[in-house]
Amino acid sequence: MGIKDREAVLGFLSQNAGLGAPSIAEQRASLDAIAGFFPVPDGTEVEPATVGGVKGEWVRARRARQDAVLLYLHGGGYVIGSPKSHRHLVAAISEASGLSAFSADYRMGPEVPFPGAVEDAVAAYQGLLDSGIAPSKLAIAGDSAGGGLTIATLVALRDRKIPLPATAVVLSPWVDLTGSGESMRTRASRDPMIKYEDIGKMAGAYLGGADPKTPLASPIFADLKGLPPLLIQVGTEEALYDDTVRLAARADAAGVEVTAEYWGGMIHVWQVFHPILSEGRDAVQRIGSYLKAHID
Repeated sequence: MGIKDREAVLGFLSQNAGLGAPSIAEQRASLDAIAGFFPVPDGTEVEPATVGGVKGEWVRARRARQDAVLLYLHGGGYVIGSPKSHRHLVAAISEASGLSAFSADYRMGPEVPFPGAVEDAVAAYQGLLDSGIAPSKLAIAGDSAGGGLTIATLVALRDRKIPLPATAVVLSPWVDLTGSGESMRTRASRDPMIKYEDIGKMAGAYLGGADPKTPLASPIFADLKGLPPLLIQVGTEEALYDDTVRLAARADAAGVEVTAEYWGGMIHVWQVFHPILSEGRDAVQRIGSYLKAHID
């Protein structure tokens, strides 16, 4: 990340200090306010919808395919975040990939603890299948907690013998709610997006007393055998860096086709900052190319 780009991102974060507000309601409002700073590209269609009983919104770039769909699962520690907060990122991925995207507004903690998010993600995916979209024309993607939820959803689909999507993309995935990755401590000061104490609070709010090593909560502990090809993007400055290193190694050992990309100098979910960060735009284009190559 260049000095000017880093200053732009840090400046944005400092002006939106509400992301670290004490109440969950304030944090949610602050994250959703990103939509006002980063609007979607002209020509993008955004339509509220319900798929498989799960609320969310369709995000379609101009000339996006109608027969191929990306199910997007937003980040936010399973506690904050929404389709609104991630709309500009989903719109950019829709444009880069040519896919229509359904951004799911899955239920979160503490109001609906684990496994509510997993159940909603599975229901939304099943709803897309029921609408006539072929598995070979489906992909799932998510960032941070949404990345962990993407892996958990794939495991749940496999175990329920539901046809799996063609591929999945996870950005800076949070797959270990125990926080045992060494980078949570060694890189904490290098990543302005993640704080160890905040991760612990969010994990507790989502788990609602469940064991953090439960595979569908922390899919780093799941059997990954039989999952579709994965693209994983992570920044080298991330506190969650080791989550990706371990996920890639476990997936590879399970025979999964894994493409792991380690982006030098990048912080947690830098793709969100693509309107002001050239590496964010480059990463989105890479995601688009990957999806095009794997969707029938």
